[in-house]
Amino acid sequence: MSLVIQRCTTCGRTLFPDRVLCPECGSAQLAHETVDVGTVTDHTRTSEGLVLLTLEVDAGLRVIGRLLGAGTVTSGDVLPLVAHDDHPGPAAYVPRPHGDPAPSGSAAPADDHRLPEDPSLRAATVPGLLRARADLTPDAPLLRCGPLRRTAREMLDAVSRAGGALVERGIGRGDRVALMAANRVELLDLVLGAAWIGAVAVPINTAARGEQLHHVLTNSEARLLVVEPELLTAVDDLPPLPALRERWVLDDETAVLGAPVEAADVRAGDPAAILYTSGTTGVSKGVVCPHGQFSWWGRNVSAQLGLRSDDVLHTCLPLFHTNALNAFSQAVVAGSTYVLGGRFSASRFWSQMVESGATVTYLLGAMVSILDRRPPSPLDRAHRVRLALSPATPAALVTPFQERFGVELLDGYGSTETNAVLATRPGSQRPGYVGTVQPGFTARVVDEDGAPVPPGEPGELLVRSDQPFAFASGYFHMPEATAASWQDLWFHTGDRVVLEADGWVRFVDRIKDVIRRRGENISASEVESVLGQHPDIAAAAVYAVDSELGEDEVMAALVTEPGRVLDVDDLVAFCRPRLAGYAIPRFIRVVDDLPLTENGKVRKPALRALGTDGAWDREADRDARVASAHGQGVPS
Repeated sequence: MSLVIQRCTTCGRTLFPDRVLCPECGSAQLAHETVDVGTVTDHTRTSEGLVLLTLEVDAGLRVIGRLLGAGTVTSGDVLPLVAHDDHPGPAAYVPRPHGDPAPSGSAAPADDHRLPEDPSLRAATVPGLLRARADLTPDAPLLRCGPLRRTAREMLDAVSRAGGALVERGIGRGDRVALMAANRVELLDLVLGAAWIGAVAVPINTAARGEQLHHVLTNSEARLLVVEPELLTAVDDLPPLPALRERWVLDDETAVLGAPVEAADVRAGDPAAILYTSGTTGVSKGVVCPHGQFSWWGRNVSAQLGLRSDDVLHTCLPLFHTNALNAFSQAVVAGSTYVLGGRFSASRFWSQMVESGATVTYLLGAMVSILDRRPPSPLDRAHRVRLALSPATPAALVTPFQERFGVELLDGYGSTETNAVLATRPGSQRPGYVGTVQPGFTARVVDEDGAPVPPGEPGELLVRSDQPFAFASGYFHMPEATAASWQDLWFHTGDRVVLEADGWVRFVDRIKDVIRRRGENISASEVESVLGQHPDIAAAAVYAVDSELGEDEVMAALVTEPGRVLDVDDLVAFCRPRLAGYAIPRFIRVVDDLPLTENGKVRKPALRALGTDGAWDREADRDARVASAHGQGVPS
């Protein structure tokens, strides 16, 4: 069987089927052609004796395959392309278009490009992952970011040079490097470059402000802060930072690639990054993520998704979250291509998928809701995306989303502290459930006394791993919080779930006093602290209420100082330099008193039961002002 490709008859671009529109010029004039031969541009032999080939088949279009039968090849050889094993003589196996069944007796090429499964190998560290990938397929594509393209070998060199740039600035083993920037290749280089030299990257949420930002920088004791010019004001407004030695402004002209350096002799349990996530009742906690955790994220999720070497993984999620970072690990492990995109835009999302040729992407439940509300477009089916890892998707949207966009949504459960503990695999979704316990992990569901609850009854999810260093090693400089979360050598998630008798797990709610909005964890106590600093507010209680998008909205019940009248516009303006934008309350209710328990704690369930009726709604107020400015909604 010959290889089938498509050619745009308008601009001439070649691509794999099956597209609806050309990602280059947007034309629908696409013609199918067959390609019988390909020219070898690179080849390598695996430890199992397989010869893996990169072949150029037409106008720069490349495929990955393997040599069938006996014989040897050199670069420049022209080989016939076949899609099954019974072709006589040397041949190259080529990937099938997504969705086509595998021919009988054939092996998927992605299996040939996966890193060895033995977790004791050097690939259990970040440098080990990168070196193993470069050794196996040095010239295969690994990274795309805007116009930038890198092979596995080029990625290894860039990370070595990013590590060299940090060494030139006095950073050494164990030093923390704070990084505050939007998605860009320099940010990824520096995160990996820090791990390369044994330092520890601290990616910071670009929306962090005020006390939260100051806490992250002081708690991490970062020696170097790399920051984009647009975010300098947020840093300049902070109190002194005793540990900080230097600020490095990352503008468009900044080169982060110094002289290449050798990788440090790091081990799987050594820290690679500290990722700050909102606490339950206190300040943000720095989750210490070891090298091994990133390796296991790559292995576990690539296995869950069934990633192949011809997959293109496109993320629009930020690199200061574990999701986007471990998607890179997945690409390295599976031999796939990782596309680092900009922030999520509903209006541009599908055109970006078409342009990148993505086959797998990453969404959050709220993003699914937003995309579903968009009007129909020819782009709905113009892409190649077949899967989206999409935790917390509303159950009612799973089937309609797949029917409209042709994308299978897969749920799962894993936090910054853990790994891919619960997962749903392609073809086995159960809407409303996050999945089943995956190999290498153990889970329990317990009551408030730690005793297991019967199947079908809600309780707190406790998890642990048999995979060495697959979980975080604790919270940085917070031993009490670490001990509280890792009681009895189980990680206590703070999430209430139901474990059914057949092993499927359904998420119920959060036990912790933490709010999740637009994919971000928000500490209620941090928001309460800021609100309490306003001169008109005597007391504040912040809690989650349901969002029409399937996650949470932030609501605050406020008690004003005697004789004061609260100006909500003034309060929002007060919050902006002190809180991340997503953490500013959407709903505000002024009350005479906050309901308290016998122990003096605020009874937030009682406040939540009041709902949002009669409360000030920031979004409704904004929409009303926009309508008024356009002369709408004004009585005649």
